[in-house]
Amino acid sequence: MLSKKEEELMQHLWKLEKGFMKDLRDAFPDPKPATTTIATLLKRMTNKGFVGYKKFGNIREYYPLVKKEDYFSNHLKGLIKQFFNGSTSQFASFFTKQSDFSTKELEDLKDIIDNQIKQKKE
Repeated sequence: MLSKKEEELMQHLWKLEKGFMKDLRDAFPDPKPATTTIATLLKRMTNKGFVGYKKFGNIREYYPLVKKEDYFSNHLKGLIKQFFNGSTSQFASFFTKQSDFSTKELEDLKDIIDNQIKQKKE
C-alpha cells in the first residue's frame, strides 16, 4: 500500500505514463515539494514494486509498474475487507445509503450492475 504522499506522486506518474524527476516535480501544484522529497518517495515506491525506471547515464526515467485500475481495485478490496468484514453487500448498502446520489445516479449504478450480471451469466 502507498502512503498519501506516495499516492499523490503515483497519480502524477499514471497521468504522465513516464517521466524524469523534473517532469514529476513540475506536475505538482505550487508550492512544489523539494526534489529530495520526490527522490525519497520514488525510492520507497520502487522498493515497494510500484515504480520502475530506466537509466540514461545518471538520470532516471520513472514509470508505473502497477496500473491505476489494479491499484484502486486492490485498495477497494482491502477497504471492504477491513471495514465491512469482506461483505460486498454491506459495502454497497453503506455506499448507496451514505451518498448523496440522485435517483438517476442510483438507476445508472443499477444498470451497470445488471449489465455485469448479464455478462457473467453468458
